[in-house]
Amino acid sequence: MKRIIIFASGSGTNAENIIKYFHERKIAEVTHVFSNNLRAKVLKRAHALNVKALHFDKESFYDKNEVLNILKDAKPDIIILAGFLWMFPKKIIDAFPNKVINIHPALLPKYGGKGMYGHHVHEAVVRNKETETGITIHYVNEHYDEGAVIFQAKTAVEKDNSADDVAHAIHQLEYKHFPVVIEELLFPEEK
Repeated sequence: MKRIIIFASGSGTNAENIIKYFHERKIAEVTHVFSNNLRAKVLKRAHALNVKALHFDKESFYDKNEVLNILKDAKPDIIILAGFLWMFPKKIIDAFPNKVINIHPALLPKYGGKGMYGHHVHEAVVRNKETETGITIHYVNEHYDEGAVIFQAKTAVEKDNSADDVAHAIHQLEYKHFPVVIEELLFPEEK
């Protein structure tokens, strides 16, 4: 059974979708959900789905090796960032080469970088009168949203769309594609 670990900072709807997807498929399992936000709803979602939920602080993530050591002990086949807002440390990326994946709510390289997440992205898309947007699933490196692109999916942006309308469309793309891309990365021989 392949092992998945998810990092998230907020609500955790993508994490919940991934957990349920692999629970039904029985080919991989989410063993842990990590969050840097003690009040993140993702921790409650993980508990409700019988997945270990762990909170950590900046010191244990960046300065000490506490998070890294837990990850090494857990032996994940893939680490998924699903709405995780902190820069991922190089020491963890180096320990798990080509195994740390992020999803971004725009068509990178557009609307990427520090501070470009969630509603900030959708508001920028509407403000700039984009005619399309989408999602990007990419490898994580030491820079925000600059790792190699694995997959992109697009959706149209209508003239009268609000940032909330765009967010809804993006969430639908995330729920549809993210678990499937994770499965393809875990089982490349079956493509």
